[in-house]
Amino acid sequence: MKKALIVYGGWKGHEPDLVAETFRQILVELDFSVELSETLDAFLDAKKLMGLDLIVPVWTMGKITNDQLQPVLRAVENGVGIAGCHGGLCDAFRESTQWQFMTGGNWVAHPGNADVEYRVEIVKGSHPIVQGIDDFTVRSEQYYLHVDPAVKVLATTEFPVVDGPHSPNGRVDMPVIWIKYWGAGRVFYNSLGHDNKTVAAEPVRTLMKRGFAWAAGGKA
Repeated sequence: MKKALIVYGGWKGHEPDLVAETFRQILVELDFSVELSETLDAFLDAKKLMGLDLIVPVWTMGKITNDQLQPVLRAVENGVGIAGCHGGLCDAFRESTQWQFMTGGNWVAHPGNADVEYRVEIVKGSHPIVQGIDDFTVRSEQYYLHVDPAVKVLATTEFPVVDGPHSPNGRVDMPVIWIKYWGAGRVFYNSLGHDNKTVAAEPVRTLMKRGFAWAAGGKA
């Protein structure tokens, strides 16, 4: 049986406890043994992390110490997958450029806040994670991210939808879902997931389920 660790906490507005429970249910459906932790000290046990198949952070903002960070970086580099959504993965530790280097991007803005209706466009044929899923509309935060050019983009959204100082730059396609590699490890990210309702709704739930399964395959 594959093993997953969900570490949740940080800013409460993203409902980390509820999202962690939804993720736990998804992973159980995938036949994972799942451990949940409410402390970043769960990352201190390097040997334990190396024995996992998947790490799922649900931790918006906050700070991570070097002693907590380094075991995660090494575990993923050695084949342990890491996967997550929204601020729980790519707005986790704003001061840690190493975390951002591993995950492939970092949140910088969400013009219009949480009440923006926008289209998510699937990059057809890009990966089995998005196979058979059509473009869809959501009403939530639309994440503007600074993104690693090495990522493989699986879905995008068009900016600007809400006017702002970014608007004079014209139309841009912002990545919403991507994958990348960190050594032997696989990284999956989905910028959707402002609250548990968004995470639990389709097709986001299916995308997360497929992303977890893919990311956990790095050791193989």
